[in-house]
Amino acid sequence: MADLFGDQPQGWDEPICPGAVVLRGFALARAQALLDAVAAVVAQAPFRHMVTPGGQRMSVAMTGCGDCCWISDRRGYRYDDVDPDSGRPWPAMPALFRALAEEAAGRAGFAGFVPDACLINRYEPGTRLSLHQDRDERDLGVPIVSVSLGLPAQFQFGGLARNDPLRRIPLGHGDVVVWGGPARLFHHGVLPLKAGRHALTGELRINLTLRKAR
Repeated sequence: MADLFGDQPQGWDEPICPGAVVLRGFALARAQALLDAVAAVVAQAPFRHMVTPGGQRMSVAMTGCGDCCWISDRRGYRYDDVDPDSGRPWPAMPALFRALAEEAAGRAGFAGFVPDACLINRYEPGTRLSLHQDRDERDLGVPIVSVSLGLPAQFQFGGLARNDPLRRIPLGHGDVVVWGGPARLFHHGVLPLKAGRHALTGELRINLTLRKAR
């Protein structure tokens, strides 16, 4: 199958609401290097399907790197210094991840962001991420930086209440979303991924979510 999806031009910022913005194409120039770094992380900590506290298998496959990483199991949602599958510390965060996140946060108005955790999600066609808040971090005044690579996705962004109106925001390869300040606890998710093929990732979408967890 041919590559059906073109990449967004770089350098175009699209505000979502106060405290949240899409930096269109911000990661394009470093996309291949980012994917190479993801592969190096995955070689040490393979993707896995975590289980929710209620026992449901998550459709999105996950792994991570940094000083700690977000995990989910029957005991709940939390950050842990150790990969539960291997019993070893998570792989070190690639310097490229940290530098990109710091630059993106600064451009969005959040200077001084230094992430210590990166959750890496792998989406296949049909997989989705349910509407949720990122609230397991110690300091909720620090923003979130989310990097999209590969197949395009429909990002949902709502408000503080789960039933607040949702905006659907198309995200393409190289787009970066940053949210913090008044939008830090807004609900968000990803609609089921549509089938397709991207030149760099094939039939997949890879998402990096960088946070200051501790």
